[in-house]
Amino acid sequence: MPSPFPGMNPYVERASVWHDFHERWIPLAAEVIGAQVLPRYFVQIDQQMFIHELSAEERRFVGRGVDIESMSFLEIHDRESHELVSVIELVSPTNKYAGPDREQYLAKARRVQRSSAHFVEIDLLRGGPRMPWVDMACDYCVVVSRAERRPRAGIWPIRLRDPLPAIPFPLRYGEADIRLDLQQLLHRIYDAAGYAYYIYAGPPEPSLAAADSAWANQFIPAPK
Repeated sequence: MPSPFPGMNPYVERASVWHDFHERWIPLAAEVIGAQVLPRYFVQIDQQMFIHELSAEERRFVGRGVDIESMSFLEIHDRESHELVSVIELVSPTNKYAGPDREQYLAKARRVQRSSAHFVEIDLLRGGPRMPWVDMACDYCVVVSRAERRPRAGIWPIRLRDPLPAIPFPLRYGEADIRLDLQQLLHRIYDAAGYAYYIYAGPPEPSLAAADSAWANQFIPAPK
């Protein structure tokens, strides 16, 4: 069944759900994009590693001094030259909040933006500050930084009550864009993961304003 919300489902943003959503989104997006770009290009799933130093109490509990977290992202490559054409990121909380993880993510994003590759950033999280290249208030947003148009970038601000858009993905200059329908990806993951059966046991994270909470309540399915 599809997600009952007209746009992003705020219950998917909960910490207990988001990692699962992220790890389902990446291979599904790779499949959808790959169907549009093969055989001229190919899509790869890669990972960025984040190393967290644990507190003394955490070290005592888990028996190690560091924790390693990996976040998957997508790359589109030219089939013949293997040159990197586009990088696609689905932002996670570890990328957004102040600290070494955010700095590591920003450094990587800026390297891509200084290269000849396009950079696509999808932020479906209300929590945490926006990236420095997003200078507008919004609940969610998508950034498409085309190599040939930098430093300008296309930005899609998305409100909680808006449908998620179909985003254009650039390839080589002069070639037609491909498109990724974010709403359809959400529906497919929601159905395959069985989110309807367990994500509504607590409030959204972050919490919604009173008016938005009242609006959201109409979409919450009855317990199954």
